[in-house]
Amino acid sequence: MLADVLEQHCELIPIANRFGIFLGVGNRTIDEICLQNGLSSDLIVTVFNVYIDETYLPKNKLMSFEIEPVVNYFIQTINYYLQNAIPNLEKHLNAFMALSGSETEELNMIRSLFFQFKSQFKEHVEKGLTYLEDYPHELLNDLKNILIRHISDWCNQNLCYAVIFWIDTLENDLVIHNRLKNKILKPKIKKMDRLGIYDLQQVITHEKKQEKRNTSILTRREIEILKLIVRGYINKEIADKLNISLNTVLTHRKNIISKTGIRTVSGLTFYCISNGLLSSDFLSGQNKKQ
Repeated sequence: MLADVLEQHCELIPIANRFGIFLGVGNRTIDEICLQNGLSSDLIVTVFNVYIDETYLPKNKLMSFEIEPVVNYFIQTINYYLQNAIPNLEKHLNAFMALSGSETEELNMIRSLFFQFKSQFKEHVEKGLTYLEDYPHELLNDLKNILIRHISDWCNQNLCYAVIFWIDTLENDLVIHNRLKNKILKPKIKKMDRLGIYDLQQVITHEKKQEKRNTSILTRREIEILKLIVRGYINKEIADKLNISLNTVLTHRKNIISKTGIRTVSGLTFYCISNGLLSSDFLSGQNKKQ
């Protein structure tokens, strides 16, 4: 049963999520779940094995996998990093820095290392799945070691631990993702001819279009108004500040609520922090109505 596997290896839960398998699996086997959801059980079992055993080699099964589900898995993994893992780490890092006192050279260095990693990762992703170099994670290791060995003891220790935990989680996941890439994706791509590479690019393009259609994205103006809302401005003040009508502000507010599903200022504040729309200064109350 899949539940037994996930109980023994909880680290596989987010991996199952990337295939569209979520908690509440009951007593069903992997084969039963895959049959119900149109998934390849061989591919999922292979990914699980590579994930938990670095010596596992799936050579005999590689050619039986269709390229589309392989690519879909890697796309979902990259989306997880960009939309969940990295923003979650950044949220904890912002909270740690805001609650550790005034700006210091140490804290600025930590922030700089994180944004270097974030920039490196995005640059790597933009090169596409056919770019077969490993995803960067070395800066995460440096950042973790600095926090463990060299951070001042006056910094918030609980939040520092939370940051270290999320850095370590992301770093380990990236190391294993590189292993998956080298053992599953890279051999498949190297076997392709030009037509196969073209078909792969079509699959990736289709997935990106689907993702764009299924995701509600705030416009620049909506983000601008959202930031003013969470900083305490009322509708009339927002209209005056942006030189737009009150009705336009109200329309944008309705769109923000519709897209985020959040109505309260507290909830919208959390949304902003989670999505990197507010700086760490806001958490310490320095940015309100400025």
